[in-house]
Amino acid sequence: MKLRGALTDHGFKGQFSGHETFPLRHLWLKKAYDEVAKTESGASKSLFSEDKAIVTFGVGKNMVSAIRHWALTCEVIKEDGEVYRPTRLGRLIFDDEEGLDPYLETPATNWLLQWMIAGRPERSTTWYYAFNHLAPQVFDHDAVATPIGELCHARGWTRASAATIKRDVECFLRSYVPATSKKFTDDSMEPVLAQLGLIRAVSSKSFEFRRGPKPSLPDGVFLFALTEFWRRHAIDQNTLSVESIAYESGSPGRVFKIDEASLTDRLARIGESSNNAFIWSDTAGVRNVARRKPDVDPIMFLPSAYSSSSERRVA
Repeated sequence: MKLRGALTDHGFKGQFSGHETFPLRHLWLKKAYDEVAKTESGASKSLFSEDKAIVTFGVGKNMVSAIRHWALTCEVIKEDGEVYRPTRLGRLIFDDEEGLDPYLETPATNWLLQWMIAGRPERSTTWYYAFNHLAPQVFDHDAVATPIGELCHARGWTRASAATIKRDVECFLRSYVPATSKKFTDDSMEPVLAQLGLIRAVSSKSFEFRRGPKPSLPDGVFLFALTEFWRRHAIDQNTLSVESIAYESGSPGRVFKIDEASLTDRLARIGESSNNAFIWSDTAGVRNVARRKPDVDPIMFLPSAYSSSSERRVA
């Protein structure tokens, strides 16, 4: 298997568990943030494992573990020694008083979470692999699980058994195409990422990525993603080509499934959308984006993604 990018970095180890097979649900990140943010000195590491956790979070033990997993994956909270602390991103989105979208009421946050989950491989390796390395547009469970199993064998990730990978891929698919259920429960509610329409069911066993312009993806979230991608992919370069932004593993084009023509249209107005932090160039058929400064803070772009909160300051 020939791959390049984060999955092949020396010392990297994929993660294929932690969610207890539960896709991310709407109120979970808010619950995690609120509990962790209660104490200025940090929340005890026992918060998600103690007996009263099922009362604290109002869900079963396995779901409590899933809440912890997704809150860490989406970088709403972080581990800091023996405690959990809210992150800067967590405060920006989920704070009751200053948060941009505490209850996930706008598409901007769903797109941001797609980036946090599928745009980085550390805690959600299957999501990252599927969006960034899976070549076919139409695929089934085995088309994802088989190459991941081969990757684990090649990299020596012995903790990822076939059964673990199978469950992980099933959770990945349910994150975007939830199982049909006539019984309404909290668990049957549509997962957060399903609202984006990035994957659709073709049949009972096959699925299709949906590439396109993504009109509900705000420029602010796109710019956040582009800035983070730039840092990881080409930290020493001051320009990036359209092709890199569209097709490189871990790129906004891959993670958001934006077609090249629509991506180019978005990049052509990046000077205006980024307040000239980035500049578009199309000279003699060479199309690229230049950055004015190498140390742009990606979070600075997020408030503009929330029209009703555009005047709020980043914490």
